[in-house]
Amino acid sequence: MDKEDKKVDPEHHEDMQKHEEEQTSTIDIGEDDFESPEVDSEEQEKTLDELKEENKNISDKMMRALAETENIRKKFFKEKKDAEIYGGTKLARGLLPVLDNLNRALESVDDEMKEKQNAFLEGIELTKKELLNTFSNHEINELAPQEGEKFDPKFHQAMFEGPHPNIEKGYIIQVMTNGFTIGERLLRAAQVGVSSGVIQSKEEDNQST
Repeated sequence: MDKEDKKVDPEHHEDMQKHEEEQTSTIDIGEDDFESPEVDSEEQEKTLDELKEENKNISDKMMRALAETENIRKKFFKEKKDAEIYGGTKLARGLLPVLDNLNRALESVDDEMKEKQNAFLEGIELTKKELLNTFSNHEINELAPQEGEKFDPKFHQAMFEGPHPNIEKGYIIQVMTNGFTIGERLLRAAQVGVSSGVIQSKEEDNQST
């Protein structure tokens, strides 16, 4: 009887093996389920970093695009303003001799002519004033250097150089024609005479010798 009890029923043995396999698979599944949250967290962190990097790249591109657009806008308005100011440079330069002639006409008038042709002279003065107002409206301004002012090659053109009793070398001794600027550019330099040095008197020459 004992020997028979010790014998294992094949069907029962097979059932036990299946039960053990199911337990093993359940344990494995549990382990997999336990490890999956860490894997998902790493993937989420990786995805978040990628999104941040992508967002940063997009922001950089947008900032560069905005800066480029602003530069184009500024350049456009500068070119437009320059065209408005400097577009009439050639015409303005051609009108300067007209103004010079008006000045010469007024300078040559004596007292007798003022009495006899006063209305005519007033017309010339009004024409000159209107021309200067038109220049000013287009940012064309007159350069009027004075005698004794230091010579500036940026705005003055030396027509001659000579000694002067009182004015030192490098200073203006005579203004022949005024200059003009248009915007920030020189339209015409003022034509001037420049001192080559102070004239020494004979007494000073004798003292020096």
